Amino acid sequence: MEKIIIRLIIIVALFFATYTALQQIDWITLFNVEKITSKTEEKLGDLFWDVINQHEKEITDINIVIPIDSIISKICKANNINTDQIKLHIIDKNEINAFALPGKHLILFSGLIMSSENEEELCGVICHEIAHMEKDHVTKKLVKEIGFSVLISSTIGNSSPEIISEAIKLLSSTAYDRNLEEEADIGAVDYMINANINPLPFAEFLRRSFDEETTLEEHLSWVSTHPESAVRADYIIEYSKGKVISMVPILSKDTWEQLQINLDNY
Repeated sequence: MEKIIIRLIIIVALFFATYTALQQIDWITLFNVEKITSKTEEKLGDLFWDVINQHEKEITDINIVIPIDSIISKICKANNINTDQIKLHIIDKNEINAFALPGKHLILFSGLIMSSENEEELCGVICHEIAHMEKDHVTKKLVKEIGFSVLISSTIGNSSPEIISEAIKLLSSTAYDRNLEEEADIGAVDYMINANINPLPFAEFLRRSFDEETTLEEHLSWVSTHPESAVRADYIIEYSKGKVISMVPILSKDTWEQLQINLDNY
């Protein structure tokens, strides 16, 4: 009887050890799924954007688009990211939201820009979403939640509109796993420092939005779907300590103020 119990304990221990080991493996990379999905990411992104564009109003006014594009260009250039691959879309909507689609479509809502008290706060959110793109979080999330075969089917027209809508909803209104969110936050701080942008206002944006969440929850989509914003603010501040930051504004004070005036009058 004692031998049976010992064998049982060993089997259970081996099971949990094997399970833990398997959890550490990046199966997407191991089976070369990344290379396969990279061929479909642009199609998926264009497909998703077409659906969004049918229901939302995109802002194309150059007086609004160019300043935001300048911010993105500066961030990308400072971090050796190909700016031409990022497709910026500004949506005319009061909701405070931003998200990334496959194929490096970056969606910013006008409400997010208007709620940012300075360009550094906005830069933090933009850098966070670019980090999701560059670290392939977007594809990993879709593969995990929707399924690889379903995504492939979408690109050849074999997926239902409901599946496409669900995928878009997943990216626009649901947070990533905690580890991926923290990785994107830390990546955002690195991007900002490399671009001579102070990351501390990004932490302040998170903390302020967290404080306002109970009264403005219906408009605070980006914050309300990213759990523990106050905790995120704390580790952004902690991670930034000791970093050499040479602050150089991307937009002039007048340009930033005019951007918000143009949005308000749009």
